[in-house]
Amino acid sequence: MNSASSRSRTLKTVGALGMAAATAVLMTGCGQSSDSATSAATSEAAKVVPQKQTTSPSASAQLTEDQQERKKVLDATKVTFDDAATTATGEVAGGKLVDLDLEGVDDDDNDQSPSPTGSGSPTGSASPTGSASPSGTGTSSPSASPGADGPVWAAEVAEKDGTVHTVRINAVDGKVIEARVDADQDADDKKQTADLLAQATQTPQQAAKVATEKKKGTVTSVGLDDNEGDGVIWQVDVVGSDWKKTTFDVDAKNDTIVREETDKD
Repeated sequence: MNSASSRSRTLKTVGALGMAAATAVLMTGCGQSSDSATSAATSEAAKVVPQKQTTSPSASAQLTEDQQERKKVLDATKVTFDDAATTATGEVAGGKLVDLDLEGVDDDDNDQSPSPTGSGSPTGSASPTGSASPSGTGTSSPSASPGADGPVWAAEVAEKDGTVHTVRINAVDGKVIEARVDADQDADDKKQTADLLAQATQTPQQAAKVATEKKKGTVTSVGLDDNEGDGVIWQVDVVGSDWKKTTFDVDAKNDTIVREETDKD
């Protein structure tokens, strides 16, 4: 009896040990499988996250060269179109604005001399006189300098007889840099300018309002021009928050938009 009982206890002990060992193996296997799955998932996530971060370029990297230049000039500009227009016309007794342009935005003004001369128009291609330069009689009254790279508003303001004065304004502090006329303007040039102004029953400020109601943004240029023989227009440039420029041709008699074009650059 004692011998049989001893063998029974031994078998039970061996069996228990065997089951414990099997359980341990199973638990170890499950743990390894779970850890492997977690590790694999973490590895896959690590591969995805950096790709999402690196495929999102900065806003400035997406801008074209023209858009970057517009942003640079407008970020430095503190004087609005309306304020510059008021300052410019205030320099000429009874004067009316013919053209106002922010130099360096979509024009060749930044390649010209800071001081306008008889050999070129300070306001770009929107000159309504057909002359290469404004003219008349008057005096120059420089009072401030924006620096070589500072933004400048360049205006053409006409007297009642069509004599055009050039007024350049510091676009940071609003001070007049120069107010002058070109003695080379002839009688035909003056008459053409006077005729255009006589046909324009709407002001440049009204045209700018029409344009910015159509597209939110900053007015960088307004110029009076002949609409290819079909009346007169105010040509208005507006730069939006995307730094793209849209040009509006606004009928100078009834404030309707007759043409609209967005620069893709």
